[in-house]
Amino acid sequence: MEAQNIKTIETYFSALATGDMATFSSLFADDVVWVQPGNNAFSGIKKGFNEVGAMVGGMMEASGGSFVVKPTSNPMANGDFVSIAVTFSGKTQTSSIDMTGVDLFQLKDNKIVGVWLFSDDQAAEDQFWGK
Repeated sequence: MEAQNIKTIETYFSALATGDMATFSSLFADDVVWVQPGNNAFSGIKKGFNEVGAMVGGMMEASGGSFVVKPTSNPMANGDFVSIAVTFSGKTQTSSIDMTGVDLFQLKDNKIVGVWLFSDDQAAEDQFWGK
């Protein structure tokens, strides 16, 4: 189970890197819950892939397509949970961000059912995305 969960998260990051949104969306359970931290335009609890997809699309639009999330460690599994260190970067017309963080995923039946993100400097991320 843990090996399959790690493979699912590796596929998630591969799909993000290549812009393969069909594969990306197929990795999520219909009732996924995504907890986006902070106090910015994208913060809050997203329920279902429609809300997750809208958030990701909004981030890409706000950053002019420059927003990138990349793993900086191997995925680490503990039962249904997988954590991974990441770096994320992007630019808007007025600012840029290049930050580290940790993403935590919960999986069930080879689907992502929960996502929690942790940023190294949440105040700076909030400032980058704005309200």
